[in-house]
Amino acid sequence: MSTTAAHSGKTLRAGVIGLGWAGQQHMEAYSTLPGVELVAIAGMEDEPRAALGEKYGLTRLYRDWKELVADGDLDVVSVAVPTFLHAPIAVGALEAGIHVLSEKPIARTASEAQAMVDAAHASGRVLEVAFNHRRRGDIEALKKAIDDGTIGRPYHGRAVWLRRSGIPALGSWFTNREMAGGGPLIDIGVHVLDYALFLFGEPKVIAVSAVTHSELGTRGRGGAVADKVNVGSAYEVEDLASLLLRLEGGGSLVLETSWAAYRPAGDEFGITIYGTEGGADLRVVDYAPAGELTLFTGDGEASSDIRVAADPGRGHNAVVETFLEHVADEGNWSQYDGSLALDRARIIDAAYESATRGAEVRLDAEPGHEADSTSNTVTASKGV
Repeated sequence: MSTTAAHSGKTLRAGVIGLGWAGQQHMEAYSTLPGVELVAIAGMEDEPRAALGEKYGLTRLYRDWKELVADGDLDVVSVAVPTFLHAPIAVGALEAGIHVLSEKPIARTASEAQAMVDAAHASGRVLEVAFNHRRRGDIEALKKAIDDGTIGRPYHGRAVWLRRSGIPALGSWFTNREMAGGGPLIDIGVHVLDYALFLFGEPKVIAVSAVTHSELGTRGRGGAVADKVNVGSAYEVEDLASLLLRLEGGGSLVLETSWAAYRPAGDEFGITIYGTEGGADLRVVDYAPAGELTLFTGDGEASSDIRVAADPGRGHNAVVETFLEHVADEGNWSQYDGSLALDRARIIDAAYESATRGAEVRLDAEPGHEADSTSNTVTASKGV
């Protein structure tokens, strides 16, 4: 790995804001990768903060993220907190001259995401967002098959992440519209959107038509009641969303995501792709390290199905490693400004607007000139 240490002899000093599962993935990566040292963490939960501080031998433990940033001398920081805090923390860290790796989604709305990108430009620092699913071994194997021309040109796909009973926690910030920005579409659906567009070669999305439904969470079904993270919120977001994306050049993608639906038990995510010379199907059940990947090739009766074995991939370790490589690439920091995640946020904004209006929404406006996206967040309705 090429890190700043390799270029300057300096070991990067890292901090992590957020003590939950995602934050701990970043802590583990910073504590094991070369060229970087985990030196500080911040989070409001006293017992987990103390336990993680002991685990990693840290003395700089903060309750308030602002104190972590203000204490100075950090080179990089990971932001792994509820979505409504992504923008203020990232902007604050960037303005302090710290490179930022944020958990997904980048923010609640495209306008917040734009503020983060603008802060990266103004500070001349790196801003990236952790899309760890594209770093799965099966996704990477499928991407290689597509790039090698095995299935020709992909022209249509159906990508999903579906749960039967997987609302993160009823009454928590996840189910609060103002704090989360939406339900499964912005939470797990953003991963589906990211890996689907990644596999298709990053085509421009020109229009979105979407529907959202909130049938189960509003009746207390589909998830356990929150304990320590309970903010007393009613269920204000969708529990299922379905999107049709029209792509530049005539391609199309259907995305479907749910926290709760009457379907087979467990989690399932994956993608089916139709190409001009073949097809592909990837299915991952209950977070299996490697999913079932099949390529469909041939012509007519001579067709054949090819099962592809894939390595598990490295998840957050790979995400953090790439982030550090980009920090090391000092002459090109302006290229790593969060724009890809901003693009995802614009698409999700358009999807929520489409669901609210009951009409297709086009994304033809120039970046930075979209209408105010505040009204695009979903309301707790029975669908549109």
